[in-house]
Amino acid sequence: MKKSFVPVVFVVLMIAALLAGCASGGTTASKSDKLKVFGAFATPIQESWDGAIHNALEAEKEAGTIDYTYTENIGYSGDMERILRQVAEQQKPDLIIGDAFGNEEAVRRVAADFPDIAFAFGSSYGPTGTNLSVFDNWIQEPAYLCGMIAGGLTKSNTIGVVAAMPIPEVDRLVNAFIAGAKETNPDVKVLVSFINSFYDPAAAKEAALAQIDSGADVLYAERDGVIDAAAEKGVYVFGNMADQNSLAPDYVITGPVWDMGPTVKYLVAQVEAGTYTSQDLKDFSMFAKGGAYLADYHGNDAKIPADVMKMVEDKEAAIKAGTFRVDINEAEPASVN
Repeated sequence: MKKSFVPVVFVVLMIAALLAGCASGGTTASKSDKLKVFGAFATPIQESWDGAIHNALEAEKEAGTIDYTYTENIGYSGDMERILRQVAEQQKPDLIIGDAFGNEEAVRRVAADFPDIAFAFGSSYGPTGTNLSVFDNWIQEPAYLCGMIAGGLTKSNTIGVVAAMPIPEVDRLVNAFIAGAKETNPDVKVLVSFINSFYDPAAAKEAALAQIDSGADVLYAERDGVIDAAAEKGVYVFGNMADQNSLAPDYVITGPVWDMGPTVKYLVAQVEAGTYTSQDLKDFSMFAKGGAYLADYHGNDAKIPADVMKMVEDKEAAIKAGTFRVDINEAEPASVN
């Protein structure tokens, strides 16, 4: 009888195929499944900051590149760590993304305990380990341009900013807005109010109304609620984080937009390729990579003096060309400048 045999080359190929099928990287998505992404948000997604992240993830989900689930309004009482651990253990996502800040220690503890999961969180601090990247809303460039417009629009020579609280990521936006206003109007007075909350529309509206009563006729709505006050009193206002013109079409001139799309696309590509590593993703939230820009004017640019508009357009072009840099000033701004 003839002995049956399998060519050696065929055996080698079979073994290689089996090994390839069994091998998997800790932060690499399965080729047969979509990338599993979980969003963890301390505030409601209606809040502009977390909304920017959520919207970018929803866009990727609709494009068919990821499976995306999330939990919102987690707060700062300790629930973040519990939820992250539960999700990491039971759902085993490829990427967990969200906001840290008041939950910094909790997020970093969980990330350290699950090194095979990629984490990317909004944070005032730096990346850590091999799997925790950080990002932030580096939109001081369009905030500066909005300040330039505000300085040229005001008739009372008093403008106002209502912001969350005096922390670096807020202070740099407020200071950029003030610097822009001073460029077009060196004598302008800027009222600054902090509501000491990331999401309290009622308090923000009350602070805005107080600024209007004090003479402010142009406002920067760094927080939700300010646009309601501006529309009620008929004063111009700049939105923040997203195009908010629909909230008051006659009064919202434009505003800094934070587009998390470039950041999310980069993260997804890294995890899918198995090349994810912890890093500061700052550049993806600026003009240069499309993460920041001015919201559409929706025709309200006609209300801006022509000479001021020309200055703004020239400055925007200089920022994009790299010949002008908006200072990153994270000092707490004075209440009146």
